[in-house]
Amino acid sequence: MSKLVIVESPAKAKTIKKFLGSGYDVIASMGHVRDLPKSRLSVDIKNNFKPKYEIIKGKEKLVEELKEKAEKSDSILLATDPDREGEAISWHLAYILGLDTENNNRITFNEITKTGITKGMENPRCIDLDLVNAQQARRILDRLVGYKLSPFLSQKIRRGLSAGRVQSVAVRIIVDREEEIRAFVPEEYWTIDAKFSPKGSRKVFNANFYGDTSGKIKIENKEQSDKILEDLKEAEFNIIKVKRSKRKKSPAPPFITSTLQQEASRKLGFQARRTMKAAQELYEGIDISDMGAVGLITYMRTDSLRISEDAINDASDYILEKWGKDYLPEKPRHFKKKANAQDGHEAIRPTMMSLSPDKVKESLTNDQYKLYKLIWERFIACQMANCIQSTTQVDIQAKDYIFKASGYTIAFDGFTVLYEESKDEEKAKEGTLPVLEKDMPLKLKEINGNQHFTQPPARYTEASLIKALEENGIGRPSTYASTITTITSREYVVRDGKALKPTELGEVITKLLKERFPKIVNVKFTAQVEDDLDHVQSGKTDWIETLKNFYGDFNETLKKAKEEMKGVKIQLKEDQTDIICEKCGRRMVIKVGRYGKFIACPGYPECKNIKKLIQETGAECPKCGGKVIVKKSKKGRIFYGCAEYPNCDFISWDEPSMEKCPKCGKTLLKKKGKHPKFYCVTPDCGYEKTEEE
Repeated sequence: MSKLVIVESPAKAKTIKKFLGSGYDVIASMGHVRDLPKSRLSVDIKNNFKPKYEIIKGKEKLVEELKEKAEKSDSILLATDPDREGEAISWHLAYILGLDTENNNRITFNEITKTGITKGMENPRCIDLDLVNAQQARRILDRLVGYKLSPFLSQKIRRGLSAGRVQSVAVRIIVDREEEIRAFVPEEYWTIDAKFSPKGSRKVFNANFYGDTSGKIKIENKEQSDKILEDLKEAEFNIIKVKRSKRKKSPAPPFITSTLQQEASRKLGFQARRTMKAAQELYEGIDISDMGAVGLITYMRTDSLRISEDAINDASDYILEKWGKDYLPEKPRHFKKKANAQDGHEAIRPTMMSLSPDKVKESLTNDQYKLYKLIWERFIACQMANCIQSTTQVDIQAKDYIFKASGYTIAFDGFTVLYEESKDEEKAKEGTLPVLEKDMPLKLKEINGNQHFTQPPARYTEASLIKALEENGIGRPSTYASTITTITSREYVVRDGKALKPTELGEVITKLLKERFPKIVNVKFTAQVEDDLDHVQSGKTDWIETLKNFYGDFNETLKKAKEEMKGVKIQLKEDQTDIICEKCGRRMVIKVGRYGKFIACPGYPECKNIKKLIQETGAECPKCGGKVIVKKSKKGRIFYGCAEYPNCDFISWDEPSMEKCPKCGKTLLKKKGKHPKFYCVTPDCGYEKTEEE
């Protein structure tokens, strides 16, 4: 007889088995084993929203194996992930295996290391039913919205559409920004930019027009700019004020789930889904040379900034040894948690500070290494001393006009020797200034008036959307990756470079939901639902009451919308094509069926003509000169191939462009990524250029 430990994944099972040793059998449930079946609503609304769970299709054999293992074990411990979802998986496993939920058969690991596992094993507890009920409430809420509202959208707009409690709000945020951009009216303004050098010096620095001795002046047109430039002809420029000071720059706090997704997007170009996949692997355990399987980071689904004292001490020891005592702050850094943060876990950090990225690089995939390096550097930097900058601000006068210049030098690099946080919108960088003193005369090297126009707000990127969702309390950081994947895969939103842009379909759905279901896409209402779920988790609110409060109003709104829109069908412009039906002469339209999009005659059922939908790129096949079309692999990944297949076998993961190689005349392919580039399809040619070039 042995003790049975059940986790979710084989990788996690392998790592934990190594630390527990003999006497323990560690197996994986492969995630959820019981859920609401997809084929029907599976919620008994009249019976207090009782869910009708079933074994997930395809997992029947696994469940039988779990039962057999359980019968042969003298004790069973449920060690699924330490969050709502993990608690629910343990609860379902307890039901299937006939375990008493009031017994201490639940253990959690914040980190998959010897210390973390020992601590978890020493502190078994009973299943937290408040956590389970919060997960059930969320699951049922999402099922009610999805299964009740999606058929309505499919009937009124297009077959196969879906709505979701969080996804619909995410699309609305993107649509609202697009409407702001369209409504934006640019305003003209001018700047006057000058270059100076101290007399007798070759060093040149930049300064910008500020105003006059009375205060700031806004230059609104060319006439105003030209007048100031005319006034400044032959003028003498002198420094009238020099202000020197020191400023401190503090490191960013360690990562939580949302900030990790944002920074990985900015710095690495990772989509949230890719980030969470690599983070899960780092948490569950990696085979490290001479060490075996070990979890490299703490649990990656967290919104807490709490750090254990042991981790702070380990980081301080590493910093002291690597950079010296000057790089340690006067006292260790602790970070305040956000108001609505759940403090169940620590912030995301490396489990062992001594395992620097370079030491484990050979054991990691490229994605794992990049993400681990980001997490490791961010955490070590958060326990380092401030960066000290020496700043200089200079006022320059010519006649009554004032110019200003500013710059800084690094007095002490501090944490920036290792890591600096990226921003969504980088500010204009300050330059360095030569030694400047009050009353110093300056030589004007160049002065120009430059026209500008105010810019509309930027489209959301994945990073800025995650930030907006978090700031508004929409969803949970652990759901952001799946939310973004859903809205892009369903083509409510498309990627335009890094930007997220709504499609016509996304805009039409949002417009309909705003008109008919204002609460469903209301940011504040959705945030309130998240608060209600948090109250269920903390035991303050009954989960059945939460469901009743939501569903009553939602169901009445749905009934009213169905009645008032009876017989209404919304047509999309993007569904229309220029293809004429050769059978009846009508203009054919794009339809969505069980197996995806196709082209059909709108005269159905009189005319049943249909065609395969082919998306052309406009590029010429480099092999046969035919058309290059967009294709999809079995896993849904886009690639490009010749329309003459199988007579021509040209395929490429990189998109062919309409540009020709200036060296050999063949097609240029576009390689996407953080630094997109064009390169020649001919391997021996070697021609390539950046997107800017």
